[in-house]
Amino acid sequence: MQVTSEAVSGVARRLNVSVPTSRVNEQFEARLKRTAKTVKINGFRPGKVPLNVVRREYGAGIYQDVVNDVIRDTVFEAIQQEKINAVGMPNIEKVENTDDALVYEATVEIYPEVDVKFKKLEVERKATEINDKDVDTMLENLQKQRQGWVETKGMAKKDMQVTFDFEGSIDGEKFEGGSSEDFKLVLGSGRMIPGFEDGIIGMKKGEEKVIDVTFPEDYQAENLAGKQAQFNIKVKQVEKPKLPEIDAEFLQIFGIAEEEGVDKLKADVRKNMEREVKNGLRNQVKGAVFDALVAANDVEVPASMLAQEVDRQRQQMIQQFTQQFGAQGAGAFDSSMLPDDLFKEQAEKSVKLGILVSKILADAKIEVDPARVDAYIEDMASSYEDPAEVIEYFKTDKQQRSQIEAVVLEDQVVDHILAEAKVTDKAVSYEELLKEQQARQQG
Repeated sequence: MQVTSEAVSGVARRLNVSVPTSRVNEQFEARLKRTAKTVKINGFRPGKVPLNVVRREYGAGIYQDVVNDVIRDTVFEAIQQEKINAVGMPNIEKVENTDDALVYEATVEIYPEVDVKFKKLEVERKATEINDKDVDTMLENLQKQRQGWVETKGMAKKDMQVTFDFEGSIDGEKFEGGSSEDFKLVLGSGRMIPGFEDGIIGMKKGEEKVIDVTFPEDYQAENLAGKQAQFNIKVKQVEKPKLPEIDAEFLQIFGIAEEEGVDKLKADVRKNMEREVKNGLRNQVKGAVFDALVAANDVEVPASMLAQEVDRQRQQMIQQFTQQFGAQGAGAFDSSMLPDDLFKEQAEKSVKLGILVSKILADAKIEVDPARVDAYIEDMASSYEDPAEVIEYFKTDKQQRSQIEAVVLEDQVVDHILAEAKVTDKAVSYEELLKEQQARQQG
């Protein structure tokens, strides 16, 4: 077999393959004989059909099958012979049979060869310290999550809960879904169309008034979109929030004995916040490093790798949809609702990053640090009721441990890059860090 190759692009090679006719003919004759032993043709006993009859009746189809099999086998032999790091399946073209050889072309995508630039990357690294005010704010949030309501005779304000009846109309005509009784609404929650909640602010129990609002142009009910409406509002009750006391009952929710008191609760809250900050800062600097790495390196992405990543992200979204809405909701979910363009930009970035990180790992000969893996698992387990059980699970389950190892390996790459980068440290508040983290997750 003769093979020559040439570059088509930075991520594709074209192979010109010539397979001796003798190789094709040998396989053809062998398969012809095997077929003769099993084929059924009228007038002949099974296994006794003359070879020339089998050749006449089935030869063309058998020969084409042999050609396809020879191409399938030899194209991978050619890839190995040329020492090509292929990705995806080769595309076969221009197949031709001559007297001497079976000749064809195969275009195959290759793993990109990159010279990674990461020295002197400009990276902003955030730093955050938890202070007493942050802890007090978190403690108040825990109270708000369990808050109750107490009636007030005063005016309805933002963050108060109002119980009311309402009846809507457009040009004097009532419309479906425009009325309700004993409807409860926390003002400022944004549950209603723009202007609705603002119209209730300032009302008291027993008051009644008409408010004018306009449905958004993109409102889900097309018959109401963009239309002006009037709502007759009758307030029945106004309640202000009441935070629970930090007493024995409240402490018990968090597994704290009364004698341990609020100081123990604050210590636990601070510990959890510090763990959250540690993870948030690690994710922030990792994101900053990887963004800078991708921006500094021009990487041509093979189409097959991009397609695989697009499909992976699509399946991930479907899985998240299934987890959120259950199997019944997933059954009605059509994957065609998620076109490639929805994932293409993020998928391309992900593939580029994977190529660059793999190259850094290979060049620097970085291997996962078992001690860092154990430390990561122990830190993660510390937030559980039985840390020892969690540690044992992650240490013995190979699949789970491999996922942790992948995260730690990324952290090691980040450290390797930071050692050569131009790092600017910036102090941010706990709240700012959380907002950035949420924005990154949503993006």
